[in-house]
Amino acid sequence: MNKIIFILSLALSVIGQAKPINDSIYIADEISRLVLDDCDACGCAAGNGSSGFESLLNPQFIGIKYFAQHYKARENMFVKDLTQDQYFNTLQVWGKIPVTKNLSVYASLPFHFHEKKTMQGDININGIGDLNLMGIYRLISSKDSVHQLNGGLGVKVPLGRFDEKGVSGVNPSFQLGTGSWDYQAAVNYKFQKNKLAVLVNTDYTIKTENKKKYRFGNQWNYAATGFYQIAGNEKTIFSAKAGLQGEVYNENKQFDEALPRTAGSALYGKLGFEASYKKFSLGGEVMLPAYSNLAGGDIEAKSRFSIFFNFGI
Repeated sequence: MNKIIFILSLALSVIGQAKPINDSIYIADEISRLVLDDCDACGCAAGNGSSGFESLLNPQFIGIKYFAQHYKARENMFVKDLTQDQYFNTLQVWGKIPVTKNLSVYASLPFHFHEKKTMQGDININGIGDLNLMGIYRLISSKDSVHQLNGGLGVKVPLGRFDEKGVSGVNPSFQLGTGSWDYQAAVNYKFQKNKLAVLVNTDYTIKTENKKKYRFGNQWNYAATGFYQIAGNEKTIFSAKAGLQGEVYNENKQFDEALPRTAGSALYGKLGFEASYKKFSLGGEVMLPAYSNLAGGDIEAKSRFSIFFNFGI
C-alpha cells in the first residue's frame, strides 16, 4: 500500500498538461491494451492479461503505468480454504508512436515485483518482464469521427525470467515471464459523440511452448467501457469511466499434455477517471470481480488497481 501511495503522490506532483478538443471528451483512437498490460491468468505478469489503455487523452504518448493485483489462493492440496494472499505489482514504461497517419507502434517494457504469503514465509520475485510490441492500424473512421475501428497485431518478446520450479505451485503464473514468444491480435471499436463515448474491445493471445517444454494457455480478453466528460475547457479535461471487463484462459500444457486446474475465467466491474492539462494526462481505475473461477476454484480474484501518467508527443 505504501508503494501505491508513493507512486500516486509522484504522479500527482508532476501533473502538468493534455490536448483538448473543444468541448468533446476526446477519447483517443487506441487499441485497448487489454492485451498489452503485463498480467496473466490468475494474476501473473508472465503473459498478457487485461487492464488496458482503452483510451487515453493523448493519442500519441510516452508514459509510466503502475498496475497492482490481489488474489487469494489455496495454500496446497491439503488445505481447503483459500488462505494464501498473492500480490502482483508491475511498473511499466509504455508509449504509442505514430508511423503514418493511420499506423502507430505501441511498446511496453515492465518491471515486476510480486509477493505471495505462505505458511513457510513470504516469497518475493522481482525483475524485468516481457517486452510487448504491437502495430495499430486505423481501419475505419467516419468523417465526423463518431465511429472508429482499429486493429492490431503484436508480439511478446521473452525477456522476463521463467522459473521452471514455479509452475509446480498452485499458481504456475507466479513468474516474471513466460519464457515464450507469444502473438497477439486485437480489435477496438469506438463510438463518440459530444461528451459521451463508448469503447468495445477484444483481443486474443496465442502462447507458444518455451524452452522448458511449458506452454501457458491461450487467452481471450473483452471489455466494454463508457466515458463521460464531467468538466473541461481549452486546457483541461476531466472524464469518468465505468464498464465491464472479462478474461478467459485455456489450460496450460507441459510436454504437450494439458494440465488440470489451470484454465479459468473472470469478469470484473471497473470505475475510473482520466484527467489532462495541456500535454500531460493522468488516469486510474479500480476493478472488482463480479465473477471469478480461476484454476478450477483454487484461486480467487480479489481486486485490481492501476494508475498512469503520460506525456503527449
